[in-house]
Amino acid sequence: MEQTKPEARTQDEPDALKAAVRRARVEQAERSEVVAELRGAEIARLEMLFEAFKPILAQVPAELQLFDAGITQGERPRLFIDMIAFVEMAHDRRVFSFIQETRHGRVALAQGERIEPIVEAMTDYVARRLVERQLALAADRTPLPVKEIPAPQLFPVAQQAAAKTAALPQTEVPAKRRSAFATGLLFTIELLGSITLFVLLAGAAYLAWRASEAWWVTRFAQLD
Repeated sequence: MEQTKPEARTQDEPDALKAAVRRARVEQAERSEVVAELRGAEIARLEMLFEAFKPILAQVPAELQLFDAGITQGERPRLFIDMIAFVEMAHDRRVFSFIQETRHGRVALAQGERIEPIVEAMTDYVARRLVERQLALAADRTPLPVKEIPAPQLFPVAQQAAAKTAALPQTEVPAKRRSAFATGLLFTIELLGSITLFVLLAGAAYLAWRASEAWWVTRFAQLD
């Protein structure tokens, strides 16, 4: 009997493995069907939420282009409002989770099974984004183009006087005259200074010559 048991096992093992493979394939198919049904249910609930949110989104001015709402049918279906906010189903496939991406991680803005509270939270989020955009535009200090202000209207007499005043070269001629006068004055001062210096040098030389002459006369007188 001990020799017949191993032989019986070797004959039964291929059939048992085939049966186990069949069971695994059936379980995998059932799980796939369940997952597909769950994903279909998630997408259906997100589409219902999207239809309820579309009237709110339609009130946003089209030129802003802040929101690009749509459903992504990935491994986890999500209803995106913009690049940083979306709605997905929780693990129980019944609860909506409205999530926002921040620099500190994900933040749950609202959760619930009913559509109306989630739509209200999404509406508040859109309103906050619009206010933030208005504040950003108000803080922009880019200088605007300056508008030209027309000159004030004058009476005919004042207009004629203003025209005559504008026609006269009020700045160029006086400037040239002042420049010529300043040049002549500087030349005169330099000339007088040169003459004075020459006179002083000549006087000093004359005095020095007279002093040396007196010294030599005195010297010769002493030698005699």
